[in-house]
Amino acid sequence: MLEIFYPGELWDSAYEIPFERWKDRGVKGVIFDIDNTLVPHGAAADERAEALFEQLRALGLKTCLLSNNKEARVKPFAEQVKSPYIYKGGKPAAKGYENAMAQMGTCRENTLFVGDQLFTDIYGANRAGLKSILVKPIDPKEEIQIVLKRYLERPLLYFYRKSRKKNLKNMDT
Repeated sequence: MLEIFYPGELWDSAYEIPFERWKDRGVKGVIFDIDNTLVPHGAAADERAEALFEQLRALGLKTCLLSNNKEARVKPFAEQVKSPYIYKGGKPAAKGYENAMAQMGTCRENTLFVGDQLFTDIYGANRAGLKSILVKPIDPKEEIQIVLKRYLERPLLYFYRKSRKKNLKNMDT
């Protein structure tokens, strides 16, 4: 029951994910959340974000930004990293993820999603049938509604980690 909220993987940062390995596993496109996934909330793209998207293009991977934010926030960021985007994406509904895949020309089986929130980003990606990665939020200063969600995320992440340890033990036997 809780598994719908569980990410495929946990990483400290989007900038540490080994995208080469994901490409080797058949991934052709990556959908990213922006705020607190790639940069602090409201920040412009920095050199690190620009370099990441350049690296992904060099690997032959398509990208799309999927944000619940307004176009005034998303468009300038997307222009900086040279990526298609969807604003007011309606996460966690599957439609935004499906629209992102349509823009990239990918499908569920070959698309990866990267975000920082369980109840919008990961839940939505899982509902859409995508591979998902949860990263730690970049900036601890967040809007109150997100802070409240973070409290609810903690027990879910506890059970996620516990189930992963159990599954790893079962694989050893």
